[in-house]
Amino acid sequence: MAPKFCPQCSTPLVLAKIHGRERETCPACGETFFHKPAPVVLAVIEHADRLVLIRRKLDPLAGYWAPPGGYVEQGESLEEAVIREAREESGLEVAVDGLIGVYSQADVRAVILAYRAHSIGGEPVAGDDAGEICLVAPGQLPMQRPPERGEAIDQWFFRVIQGVTAPWKWGRRTGAKKMMRS
Repeated sequence: MAPKFCPQCSTPLVLAKIHGRERETCPACGETFFHKPAPVVLAVIEHADRLVLIRRKLDPLAGYWAPPGGYVEQGESLEEAVIREAREESGLEVAVDGLIGVYSQADVRAVILAYRAHSIGGEPVAGDDAGEICLVAPGQLPMQRPPERGEAIDQWFFRVIQGVTAPWKWGRRTGAKKMMRS
């Protein structure tokens, strides 16, 4: 959420054209507020030849099945954030296998970086902001309806989840494994 008052002098912010775009600016001290997307990681984890999904407790998409994930914290690399989020939400220790893709949308204040990973220890257990956990065999992804309404982030995040879990839609294990490890 954008501030309504200048963080430097507490004057109410106004919209002004700065660098060719409308931006919140302080008319008193000239401070400009730049909206910066936050980095979010998704851990697309293979455990015991299954895909790990958690049922999200929090928005966006509370109640939907998704790979574990969350915000990158200051002082950690993207890969460290994947490992931390996997541990917090699934109880699994993971090794990161590689980047699946980077996803952004102009009207959403987040950038998602999805990574392939595989478990190297721990037991699957729902934790942190996960309501449930499930291990999905290839060809057995849970059917989920797109959100009927909601914010842009809900629609976008749903499409990202569909994209990063797409290899697991196939009933052939070799196809899913190849896509997960390539």
